[in-house]
Amino acid sequence: MMSKIPIDLTVVKQDQLDREILRTAIIAELDAVNLYEQMAALTKDHKIRHILLDVAKEEKTHVGEFQTLLLLIDHEQVEELEEGRKEVEEELK
Repeated sequence: MMSKIPIDLTVVKQDQLDREILRTAIIAELDAVNLYEQMAALTKDHKIRHILLDVAKEEKTHVGEFQTLLLLIDHEQVEELEEGRKEVEEELK
């Protein structure tokens, strides 16, 4: 049930490899969040639900860790995230 890495990292240019590794790690963590939250919604056992949601929360922290690293090395990503934030704010006014 593991996701396939969306790109072949062996063919990525060396100067882009770290960014692609971090993006792939983010995808994997988000997949895990979705999986754990979906399973938590399905189970009737409150103990299992509690642990699944706790683990999902930890995976969200991992997303934040990888995203922080990505933003340290990809300045275009920083700029585009800011543009996205501005667009949402404008649309929601």
